[in-house]
Amino acid sequence: MALNNTYDARLLAQETTVGAGLQLLVLALLGTAIGMGPAGWLTGLAFALATWAVLTRALRRSRPRSFGPANRVTLGRAILVGGVTALVADSFESSPPVSLLVGLTAVALILDGVDGKVARHTGTSTALGARFDMEVDAFLILVLSVYVSMSLGPWVLLIGTMRYAFVAAARVLPWLNAALPHSMARKTVAALQGIVLLVAGAGIMPLEGNAAAVLLALASLVWSFGRDITWLYRHRHPVGEREQAQERAQERAQETERVLEQERVLEQEQEQQVRDGVRELVEA
Repeated sequence: MALNNTYDARLLAQETTVGAGLQLLVLALLGTAIGMGPAGWLTGLAFALATWAVLTRALRRSRPRSFGPANRVTLGRAILVGGVTALVADSFESSPPVSLLVGLTAVALILDGVDGKVARHTGTSTALGARFDMEVDAFLILVLSVYVSMSLGPWVLLIGTMRYAFVAAARVLPWLNAALPHSMARKTVAALQGIVLLVAGAGIMPLEGNAAAVLLALASLVWSFGRDITWLYRHRHPVGEREQAQERAQERAQETERVLEQERVLEQEQEQQVRDGVRELVEA
């Protein structure tokens, strides 16, 4: 009998394949509804393929026992983000229905708080799920910043690219990869970006009001990243010292083990010499 707790690559592959299929269905519905052009289709298909490939690779690496209900919610959000991405790409050729763009984005933002609650309620929180959720959020903010930048200017792209710039910097400065303490302010600022960009994209305020709101959101994001980077910088040396202390302790333990092993070998040799000497006296 197969155990339900064991890793089953087939079932996980089915989950990601169904997600890709649903993404194609959403694109087909959008294409039929608004007559989406080549840019929207190609961008949407590229998003679907990239999501399927990256998620499949991550699942093979982490080997979870099941996909989990929280990840299904996040996958649903990713499908909506794929639709938003296609609409934004199509907007370079023709103006998409704003109500449709706002509707898909609003549902994706609302569901952002659902997957975390589902994970905690079902006890299925995983590092993969948290990373999946974060990447979907980051990409949605990037896409929204591209859309809003067409009316307010390229400076809005700073909101969407700031997180990716941080990730790139962490490859050069490893201390940026350290874990940060929990911060409600950080979560609030992150959520604010999506809401403000959604309102600005909906065009329900005058252009000046949108610019002021987005500028305020950008300022709060700069403050949040600046605070986190400062914390990581201040704590980089103690972390390094702890790691060095652990390495020194491990080296001392290995050295002690080597000394003890040498003493045991010496004692065995001495005992063997004594036994050989006794045997020679008896034989004599």
